[in-house]
Amino acid sequence: MTASSSALSQERTAVADVCRRLGAEGLLIGTAGNVSVRVEDRVAITATGAVLADLTPEQVTVVDLEGKIVAGAFEPTSELDLHLGVYRRHGTGAVVHTHAPNATAVSCVLDELPCIHYQLLALGGTIRVAPYATFGTPELAESVLTALDGRSAALMANHGAVTHATTLDKAVEHALLLEWACGVYQRAASMGRPRALDEQQQLAVIEAAIARNYGTTRPVPPAQEENR
Repeated sequence: MTASSSALSQERTAVADVCRRLGAEGLLIGTAGNVSVRVEDRVAITATGAVLADLTPEQVTVVDLEGKIVAGAFEPTSELDLHLGVYRRHGTGAVVHTHAPNATAVSCVLDELPCIHYQLLALGGTIRVAPYATFGTPELAESVLTALDGRSAALMANHGAVTHATTLDKAVEHALLLEWACGVYQRAASMGRPRALDEQQQLAVIEAAIARNYGTTRPVPPAQEENR
């Protein structure tokens, strides 16, 4: 089934809304960064040169999975190949790339962000740093795709961060979580060498999260409600 360009009007609006939110959160500055969402065989993606914190739906371009423009008045971001590569390799639904300050700072120093807090397990654990390559190049796209194997996030050396998820809202949550974790790492590193969770500790967290259905709201059981 093919998604028509008109069917992506809602997604173009959603991408613009997300960019303005990320700008307000301080994860985007000026024209640096890009966001996309996939609907079947179409991708709504930010236009190159657009000021993302003020993005409008008209500044979101629609392309097919080969990168051909099917709707929109502006050329898509220079990182189009990266976004399309994530969709092809990881079968995801949305991609967020930022130059968020904490994530970018960490990407200038570390080869990987260790799992210093159990919430990083939501992104897959330790976050790899893709080797530096010039923006918009196939070399950069390939290195980031490799860094994303088994992960929902990656850092890009001396560049920024990328996250992906099944939905646009989830990809944004991942971007915010990664930025928070990078900030925690920096604060911890200023006091000493940060401790990382080992494999056994990480496994225990996963088991506890599954057993407790962690991260979801649950009503009070009837028996406990009666005893209140």
